[in-house]
Amino acid sequence: MNPQALQILRSTFGYEQFRAPQAEVIDTLLHGQDALVLMPTGGGKSLCYQIPAMARAGTGIVVSPLIALMQDQVVALKQAGVSAAFLNSSLSLSEARDVEQQLIQGKLDLLYVAPERLLMERMLDLLGRIEIALFAIDEAHCVSQWGHDFRPEYIQLSILQARFPGVPRIALTATADEPTRREIITRLGLQQARVFISSFDRPNIRYRIAQNPGGAREQLLRFIREEHAGDAGIVYCLSRKRVDEVAAWLAAQGLSALPYHAGLDNHVRAKHQARFLNEEGVIMVATIAFGMGIDKPNVRFVAHLSLPKSVEAYYQETGRAGRDGLPSDAWMIYGLQDVITLRQMLESSESDDAHKRVERHKLDAMLGLCELTTCRRQALLAYFSETLEQPCGNCDTCLSPPETWDASLPAQKALSCVHRTGQRFGVNYLIDVLLGKDDERIQRFGHDAISTFGIGRDLSTPEWRGIYRQLIARGLLTIDLEGHGALRLSDACRPILRGEESLWLRRELKPSRSKKTKSARGSASPFTDERDQHLWEALRTLRRQLAEKQSVPPYVVFHDATLAEMVAVRPQTLGEFAHISGVGERKLAAYGEAFLAVIREVLGAL
Repeated sequence: MNPQALQILRSTFGYEQFRAPQAEVIDTLLHGQDALVLMPTGGGKSLCYQIPAMARAGTGIVVSPLIALMQDQVVALKQAGVSAAFLNSSLSLSEARDVEQQLIQGKLDLLYVAPERLLMERMLDLLGRIEIALFAIDEAHCVSQWGHDFRPEYIQLSILQARFPGVPRIALTATADEPTRREIITRLGLQQARVFISSFDRPNIRYRIAQNPGGAREQLLRFIREEHAGDAGIVYCLSRKRVDEVAAWLAAQGLSALPYHAGLDNHVRAKHQARFLNEEGVIMVATIAFGMGIDKPNVRFVAHLSLPKSVEAYYQETGRAGRDGLPSDAWMIYGLQDVITLRQMLESSESDDAHKRVERHKLDAMLGLCELTTCRRQALLAYFSETLEQPCGNCDTCLSPPETWDASLPAQKALSCVHRTGQRFGVNYLIDVLLGKDDERIQRFGHDAISTFGIGRDLSTPEWRGIYRQLIARGLLTIDLEGHGALRLSDACRPILRGEESLWLRRELKPSRSKKTKSARGSASPFTDERDQHLWEALRTLRRQLAEKQSVPPYVVFHDATLAEMVAVRPQTLGEFAHISGVGERKLAAYGEAFLAVIREVLGAL
């Protein structure tokens, strides 16, 4: 382990030891070699390039895709006493020139820059005049044309290898399956790079997925009130209209909920994002336009009110919960309409056939994850080629194993109804036929006279919807997207239809009231002891006051995990305070006495 790197970790960032494989990655860069790092959100990727940038001569150039991410990282680094800056469109001309002067004069340890700006000839010439410690390419999965966050500028970053051949490069991402990893290596010219793959497991996140039987908003509200009252969270919706509706409805129920999507004015989006970052307990209701680069560590839950389009998207979006390592929830409710909508969006896109085929496979994998009856975490990790030997014990299928039933006969009825009606109708019509509804349209088509009319009266509409949803998820039925969502039989359904194979499905359950458990409890008040609660709230109040004075988010002063350790340890001297995880030399000098005073005052009053 490099002693200089360890000293920076302890004195600047306030952590005693590196997590695996941080020390190895840093050592690789200090020796001038390239690296590709796959590490989950909250795993400490940033330190992998920040520390070697500080230890090596010159300035570390960090390629980052989002303004919000740059600003957040720079604010946090300055709090720790690191000389850092960014160059992006949020700066005025004079501010940008000031940063460039600092760069030329060698005053910066780290400079964050967007790929578009980096690729400008003027910027490349500027970099050619300075000593560069390293290049860090963050969110490297953006280079993949098959990925969900493709940025065409990223492909051109291969120029760095040709233009600055002696400078080590590190590419980092939290989300990349094997094809994406290969693409990153090829497109960025990292064939000689050391590859570091950490576990993708986020054991502090509880995964919970349920079908939507109706009343999704009410279920979401109950989940928030019972398990995450006062916590910060993100709620993802498929459409802008749905975002606006859900945000307004949650706000009307007394929650601090704000909408965020590309259709909002830039000023409104920036204002809402600032409130989410700077205030406690704000819930952001958003499309996937929100999230990448959001560094807020104490997001206690991520909720999906519709199906993500891939396992990668689901993993990345849920990964925004619990970056601080404290217990958090990934909660999702979805329905058959989500599947139909996503497939219609996919087929109507302008992508070529090869891309559409890949996207279909990704959506099928996401559906498969939802319909599992075994451990979700095992399946999620297996998607990223990682094996979890035992069920996790912290997902819904582990905690409340789903009931399965022999659905062979109902499946035959459902499939036969598709066949008898000519494979031209959607789910709602088929269910009406199975239930024998007195319907003018059914009579007009003569479907009140076919053998499947009324043979499904033993099951309810929600139960039949669940059967059709699972038949689609298993590939036994396909959706004719050009035929307005009509269902068609696939070749795979033949053995079921003929009675040659049995079919076991999840039993559709009515939504139960969520149960609080210790591991999924929100952190708005994580302590049961009354004295600890008093101290926790007092420390949070001081943190908020210090953050407001500097116009920075509270978590930039100290993470929740650091405050929780203060409550547990109750330091009385600066020496004891210095040993709290996350307290570096700069923060010790800036905040130590103020926090100690609050600890002494609260403990003295109890």
